[in-house]
Amino acid sequence: MDNGLLFYVFGIAAAVSAVVVTFVGLKVQNFPGRALPLVILWFAFLVGGATTFSVLHAQDEEEHKAHELAHANEVFEAEGHEAPGSHGAAEAEESGEAEGHEEGGGAPEEASGPGGTLKLAADPTAIAYDKPELSSAPGKVTIDFKNPAPVAHDVAIESEAGEELVASETIAEGETSVSTELAPGTYTFFCTVPGHREAGMEGPLTVK
Repeated sequence: MDNGLLFYVFGIAAAVSAVVVTFVGLKVQNFPGRALPLVILWFAFLVGGATTFSVLHAQDEEEHKAHELAHANEVFEAEGHEAPGSHGAAEAEESGEAEGHEEGGGAPEEASGPGGTLKLAADPTAIAYDKPELSSAPGKVTIDFKNPAPVAHDVAIESEAGEELVASETIAEGETSVSTELAPGTYTFFCTVPGHREAGMEGPLTVK
């Protein structure tokens, strides 16, 4: 039997026992009498079992969700043509601008201002970010990214022309950050893991 079924068995047994004891108590004088310790032990056994299997069932559900997310990630990766987070670095290396890519070298020169630090996190149970959009003042913009999920994610910034300006490290159950200089305009932040952007992991980044 699985933990969910055992939880229901113990719960139903406890409910039925309560009805039986109540019925017998109404019909039999001085019940439970000397049997009181046994009655207490019986209900303690049933309640303890129901509680234990309830916790185990909840843990099984969490593991099942994590397994589904991991499987979905594997499917997305299998459908893609590149490893997660690899395409941005590969393009930078081919053009000899890897350092500029990591530091936001592709941003316009007129990106001056106070900038800002933005907080962003991945949803722990779905392929999504916790915020649909971000905004910042122009200048050096930093995104502090947290991924509590076992499925790997990252965050990248794309210009209005569709050029990837910078991308963070791809992480699972961890934290990272990424920075670049941004001029006023509308950009897009997104996850570079194959299939994740298509699943909804993207949003506008407004700089003004």
